[in-house]
Amino acid sequence: MEKTFKPLSGYLMLFVLLVGPIAIAFGILIKNPIPVIIGALAFLLMVGGFNIVSPNGSAVLTLFGAYKGTIRDNGFFWVNPFFKRQKISLRARNLDTPLIKVNDSIGNPIKIGAVVVWKVKETYKAAFDVDDYQNFVNIQSEGAIRKLAGAYPYDDLEDEHNGKANHLTLRSGGVEIDERLEEALTRRLEIAGIEVIEARIS
Repeated sequence: MEKTFKPLSGYLMLFVLLVGPIAIAFGILIKNPIPVIIGALAFLLMVGGFNIVSPNGSAVLTLFGAYKGTIRDNGFFWVNPFFKRQKISLRARNLDTPLIKVNDSIGNPIKIGAVVVWKVKETYKAAFDVDDYQNFVNIQSEGAIRKLAGAYPYDDLEDEHNGKANHLTLRSGGVEIDERLEEALTRRLEIAGIEVIEARIS
């Protein structure tokens, strides 16, 4: 599960960073290499801990493979320099799938695509529960479109199997068809921590 990590202020740590050069200067002044070495090591380690998180961005932190938390606040921060940081955007994104050739529920060949608006909701799932969450969205969207197209006829035709007219079709189903696509995508993408904001066939 995702947990929020509260980092130290980067501006505060900039002042602390001055200790390194001061120790180096002091060591040179008294001609003692120990303060110089300690100051240089401390400076190099601290420099590696600064991190910037943009608005609607996040940073997933791990330490030697262990998940430590996610920074969701935007700003200038300092974290343990040994943390591995994976930046994940929390902005809404558009996916305009290419048209794919499928058969509708009564076997008619059609071309269908979809427009999906989505964003990362849980960074832990996006980072660790799938290999590549963006590619996962692309593949699962195509799978949901194929399944939807195979469940309904393109037009309001007589069903060969029951002799009754299909009132819900891909062509005229409108909002209801889009809602079913959105529901299917929500179920498929939940494993990756993705929120589906809107989905509609094109």
